[in-house]
Amino acid sequence: MDTDTAYHYQTDIDRWDAVTQRDAHADGAFYYAVATTGVFCRPSCASRLPRRENVAFFDTAEEARAAGFRPCKRCRPDGLPRDLAIVARACATLDADPAARLTLAQLSEAVHVSPFHLQRLFKRIVGVSPREYQAARRGAALRDALQRGEAVTRAALDAGFNSPSRLYDSVAGELGMAPSAYRKQGEGLRVHYACAPTALGQVLVAATDRGICRIAFGDDDAALAEALRQAFMKADLVEDATRIAPFVEQIDAYLQGRRETFDLPLDVSTTAFRQRVWDALRRIPYGETRSYTQIAEALGAPRAVRAVASACASNPVALAIPCHRVVQKGGALAGYRWGLTRKATLLEAEARNKGVARDGHEPQHAPHDMDDAA
Repeated sequence: MDTDTAYHYQTDIDRWDAVTQRDAHADGAFYYAVATTGVFCRPSCASRLPRRENVAFFDTAEEARAAGFRPCKRCRPDGLPRDLAIVARACATLDADPAARLTLAQLSEAVHVSPFHLQRLFKRIVGVSPREYQAARRGAALRDALQRGEAVTRAALDAGFNSPSRLYDSVAGELGMAPSAYRKQGEGLRVHYACAPTALGQVLVAATDRGICRIAFGDDDAALAEALRQAFMKADLVEDATRIAPFVEQIDAYLQGRRETFDLPLDVSTTAFRQRVWDALRRIPYGETRSYTQIAEALGAPRAVRAVASACASNPVALAIPCHRVVQKGGALAGYRWGLTRKATLLEAEARNKGVARDGHEPQHAPHDMDDAA
């Protein structure tokens, strides 16, 4: 409870008003105890309203206990705040079986609150909706099964994906690649990589003999390298700054406004639909944006807005596939795999440098054994 909120409940009159209104905003600012029952409660407690003359107020649960009152079993004033307790119960319900697909109505019934109230609480406290939380738990279960070497179909069924199309449409953003490729974890590949400082923070660039397989931004070289290792656990990873330098130079020139396009061979694979989305992203002109809805309509699939968003989230090569140029329908920034601050910085720089970048210079080529990559 912050100081400003607590200030509104300083007098007994204000506190009694909060109790009569069952004001959840007052939870944590004070507690009330009832002489006739010997219990103390949160202001939002749904128990029967006591008579005013039987009520005493305390600043903390400890003070109420010291005065001889016991905690209410309904609102549990000595435990988590009520809202946190509700969300904790909801998370525990979802965690009990990651493969289950509970509807919002079923989940709200399990924790004894309305669907609307649960959705609002869950999003505010956890940061994602119950549906998104379930999807993340299924993705985690799938990753664990694939890392144990289980077959994709069996791993998918065990994680709660009841069809191949649902599997591939839902989890490439979580895995960073198709599930079958994730299971192989780069087996048989040699991947060269390097990290370098840029205007957007540290960048990791990784490439196979065919082309770039990852461009990722972060704040720490070790964390970026570890994420690469997790994605390509069975690959032969070789740190090679010299080999990767030409690619880093292109990225740096782009971030400095000296070029608008890339001459980067890519080695990325995905589903046919996601590839269509990525191709559409590469057609968005420098300095311009498109909405998820516009991309879906351009692909002839106006109802596939969520699938378009998922394809953007699964993009493994920042900048080379410019998913940062996709925004919400009203123009607001949506999620970005490498952080909204980086997305905003990129869009601002492109708008400022449009028409200024000089792409007429000789393109910077990859090492010889990548020159012929498609």
